Amino acid sequence: MEDFLDALWFKIVDLINYIQSLLDVIFTPLNFFGPAIAISTIAFITVIITKILTKTFKTKRYKELEKEFQYWYNVRQEALKCEDPKKGKLLAKNIDQVELNQVYYNYFIEGFFMSLATKCLPIIAFLAYVNEAYNPNNLLKLFGREYILRFTTFNGEIILIGAAFWFVISVLLIYLGWFIVGRIFSKHVAEKKAEPDISIVQHNVSALGEDPPD
Repeated sequence: MEDFLDALWFKIVDLINYIQSLLDVIFTPLNFFGPAIAISTIAFITVIITKILTKTFKTKRYKELEKEFQYWYNVRQEALKCEDPKKGKLLAKNIDQVELNQVYYNYFIEGFFMSLATKCLPIIAFLAYVNEAYNPNNLLKLFGREYILRFTTFNGEIILIGAAFWFVISVLLIYLGWFIVGRIFSKHVAEKKAEPDISIVQHNVSALGEDPPD
């Protein structure tokens, strides 16, 4: 058994080293732009990977729980529309206690583990790579310094930003920027849908035998 575990461990180590070497080949050209841009680019790729995984990877159990949750939630909403408010609230409470709470709990737990697999694991994996590939020794060899950025406070204290911290900050900023851009795009699309189609209005007016207004 110990021999089997040792062999398995060596295979895992070899696989990790192979993946690290592959990532080195992919990301080394980014070093031309400096460590800050290189790590930010890796962070951007990481976010894209998490977005793709989150959108495409959904377990069968998660889909079933999602449908079940939506079903009982709709039933609860219909119960609240009862003509007798007290009876409606009582029915909704019974639905919560009998079905909805348990379904929501299972749905939440399944979503939580999916989030770990599709978001946290890729971020942790790339964070580990950045922390190793851009450790102080490698930074010194590649860029002549042991840090990514350096700031001086008003008190004259020097603050050094390392690779791992810069990666985390980059990921957070990219997620924030993605969210803001998404909100602006959604608002723009909603406004475009709300605008009347001029060609349709002109066609309708012409059909009535009137000239369209200027």
